[in-house]
Amino acid sequence: MSWRHYLGMQEKDIVERPAPLDASGQPVADADAEAEVIRRISAQLDAMPEDRARYLAGFAYILSRAALADLTVSAEETAQMERTVVEVGAIPEAEAVLVVEMAKTQSRLYGATEDYIITRDWSSRATTDQKLALLRACYLVAATALISAEENATLQQIANEFGLDADQVKAVRSEFYEKLSVVQALRAQQEEQPG
Repeated sequence: MSWRHYLGMQEKDIVERPAPLDASGQPVADADAEAEVIRRISAQLDAMPEDRARYLAGFAYILSRAALADLTVSAEETAQMERTVVEVGAIPEAEAVLVVEMAKTQSRLYGATEDYIITRDWSSRATTDQKLALLRACYLVAATALISAEENATLQQIANEFGLDADQVKAVRSEFYEKLSVVQALRAQQEEQPG
């Protein structure tokens, strides 16, 4: 599986795909300019060693999967994903922005059928430390607000697909305990009860 599969990019798709949509679902005014940007990023990823490009594309896709668990991606989640891809990929911010946008688009369009396949493929090439780093990054993305029940379930599913053991997952999850919506709801309920 190549990095292009992770991001849903093939040369024919750049030419034949329908007009891209912006964050609000409206057609992008200058689709030709966007196609040119995609070609440029594609060329830059092609210049990377294939394993490195695949790693980065899969990393961004799995971050998108975590962000889309509740069916919305906030500006804060997107910004966190971009920062993480810059750090992990050691690529310029402009490239990270486009990699994240392509990953989000691919995840929105094909997530239900691709999530497991891409996560399993990425995981098969990653070390345990890389898997833990990506799981932590996924929690960081989800924790830009409270981590919803849907996001928490997706994060657990990702951890399972990584093959991480329960203690490893628990250690990462505990870092974000206060950001779990269920914890906040229980605290609110306890505060409402007469003492």
